[in-house]
Amino acid sequence: MPTGARLVAALGMAILGFVVSGQVIMLYSEGTNFGWFTVVNVALGLAVGWMTIGPRAGQGVAVGLTNGITGTVVLLFCALFVQAVNEMVSRAMSRRYGDPLEAVVAVLEIGMDLFLRIATLEILITLGVGGVIVGLLAEVAARRWR
Repeated sequence: MPTGARLVAALGMAILGFVVSGQVIMLYSEGTNFGWFTVVNVALGLAVGWMTIGPRAGQGVAVGLTNGITGTVVLLFCALFVQAVNEMVSRAMSRRYGDPLEAVVAVLEIGMDLFLRIATLEILITLGVGGVIVGLLAEVAARRWR
């Protein structure tokens, strides 16, 4: 059921996904083609905010803080997984894997490589602070629009 908290959480996580996508793009060389990278991360932010933070809002400030951090971790995991699968499929089309198990293992390797590349202090602070803000805003929305 749509609520104000779900809407606020979805929009907040989408904005966080957009901002962090911009920071990630800045880490790579200028000629790198990112395609739908930002759009996919914004869509994931909408979904994560709507499904993980929004429904749990309205239980207090401390729970709101932890909901925001939990939502950020879920967004990060989902984004890394989707981007790793996308890269694996791209490599699989070039016949770089001998069997399906090798491709599945490659998803984990690619995801870990992506995480290690983006795990800069700037991005981690943005994710942490952004998640806390989104959690608190969802909490305020849940109290205001019951």
